[in-house]
Amino acid sequence: MLHPDDIAAIAAELAEADRTHGVIPRITARYPDATVEDSYAIQGVWRDQNIAAGRTLVGRKIGLTSKAMQQATGITEPDYGVMFDDTVYRSGAEIPVEKFSNVRIEVELAFVLRTPLEGPGCTLDDALAAIDYAVPALEVLNSHIELEGRTIVDTISDNAAYGAMVLGDVHKRPDEIDLRWVPGVLSRNGEIEETGVAAGVLGHPATGVAWLANKFHQHGARLEAGEIILAGSFTRPMWVSRGDTVRCDYGPMGVIECRFV
Repeated sequence: MLHPDDIAAIAAELAEADRTHGVIPRITARYPDATVEDSYAIQGVWRDQNIAAGRTLVGRKIGLTSKAMQQATGITEPDYGVMFDDTVYRSGAEIPVEKFSNVRIEVELAFVLRTPLEGPGCTLDDALAAIDYAVPALEVLNSHIELEGRTIVDTISDNAAYGAMVLGDVHKRPDEIDLRWVPGVLSRNGEIEETGVAAGVLGHPATGVAWLANKFHQHGARLEAGEIILAGSFTRPMWVSRGDTVRCDYGPMGVIECRFV
């Protein structure tokens, strides 16, 4: 476990990296005894400082939801981060690439909660009952820690590598569509780069919402009505650079387009 002074110092490093769009050395290389709980504490300090500075929290992102990503990182459960209102874009947006570091795109679904959701014992059915609607979303990954050799501790500390999200225009209630079979065909500058289906996220894209409610219960918290939950990627990350146009076709849930400038 890290000393509170170390947690505060790392959070300050990450805040500066976020401000300057820079990259810092791996936390685990400098603090090899850091734990997952330490990493959530670091993230929490950064989150609270941003809220105190006037930013508005609008939801949570869930990461590392596919078996492939969990095996690659040596963990057995997802992770999560926070999302602020000034990181939400709509389809058609032009996104300044200089706002981010190590910029990549992932294909996801997001869920907006109609009612609060809390554990323990929250199930997929409970999550589906609490969801107002699903909406397609692209996540913009933003990594402030050097990528080579990163562990889950590094990633969680860095707000689970969340940078921004781009929301689509089609809303579907969970009872209107079998969300497991929502496709994603991701293109960069007209070339298809990644494809996937939403069942790749823990078997059902809303499973992560139930997991998050149970995880929050361990910390004495719950998910609130109106929150947006970005539920995890069903493709590999795709690198993007300034000038790239990104398009993702979600079949019955429409298309998202954006451009990095």
